[in-house]
Amino acid sequence: MHHASTPVTAFQGDRRLARGPLAEVARDVAALAEPSGVLIFRDDDGRSLDLDLRGAPDDVVGRLAPPPQAAPRGPGRPKLGVTAREVTLLPRHWDWLSRQPGGASVALRKLVEAALRDPAEEGRAAQGAAYRFLTTMAGDRPGYEEATRALFAGDADAFKLRIGDLPADVRDHALALARMP
Repeated sequence: MHHASTPVTAFQGDRRLARGPLAEVARDVAALAEPSGVLIFRDDDGRSLDLDLRGAPDDVVGRLAPPPQAAPRGPGRPKLGVTAREVTLLPRHWDWLSRQPGGASVALRKLVEAALRDPAEEGRAAQGAAYRFLTTMAGDRPGYEEATRALFAGDADAFKLRIGDLPADVRDHALALARMP
């Protein structure tokens, strides 16, 4: 099930039809006289979505999941939004974590926060999103392999050059997903 608030972009062939929250885009696509051949991509990871477009636009939107709600409170530190979950580690990992200031939970939170701020991680996510989108939209076109090599090499100039012959909407969306300077 897809969340109604997920940011997406819809294409019909090589033309971008709509961009915005999934509920709005799904409504626009469902209102088309002929919605077949429409592809909808998540803007965060470039994955395509498979929606049931049967019925009236309100029916299509009604089948989408509502936005995620806050998790029910349980063990942990509810005022901070911390919930207890299980993690499986080797004994040497637990030993290292137990020696860290603040204990295992604090050390794990610091490691995760540092990874979230790592520009390299953001770059890898953007590359993956652009790759998934391009594979679907341009995987059979000339220059695709060279473009993906440039994408994963982080060579913005070569990437832009290799996708330069793609239709404008496809090219522009790939560049936006890749987040290359």
